[in-house]
Amino acid sequence: MLNVGALKEGYVLDHIKAGKAMTIYRDLKLDKLDCTVAIIKNARSNKMGTKDIIKVECPIEKLDLDILGFIDHNITVNIIKDEQIVEKKVLKLPKQITNVIRCKNPRCITSIEQGLDQIFILSDEEKEIYRCKYCEEKYRGKRNK
Repeated sequence: MLNVGALKEGYVLDHIKAGKAMTIYRDLKLDKLDCTVAIIKNARSNKMGTKDIIKVECPIEKLDLDILGFIDHNITVNIIKDEQIVEKKVLKLPKQITNVIRCKNPRCITSIEQGLDQIFILSDEEKEIYRCKYCEEKYRGKRNK
């Protein structure tokens, strides 16, 4: 049995689809943070068969959880303080995401103005459709990579 130590303060991201932990690691920019990160790939799960888990030991205000809601809102986020789970966060699709995906419209201002943020707005929550804030182009990629 693999044992990864308890966290003083941080997050445990659980129920990540197996094989997706590194994508989430990059999207959350965990490589840029000066903190301890443990990635557990292909852990056994009664609910999912196999899953990935990410443990991040850092001050809890350092992570943008909206990105997680966009990638996969079925991920469980446990917030840890003093080695105890103080909150289980339920993720939802964020109303707006910034600099996570790029607009594919070659006529969009974000294609011309290089310093402009890539902002997408949730236009249809039921169908999980995002549109570019500037040109209304529909995002056609896959959220759950």
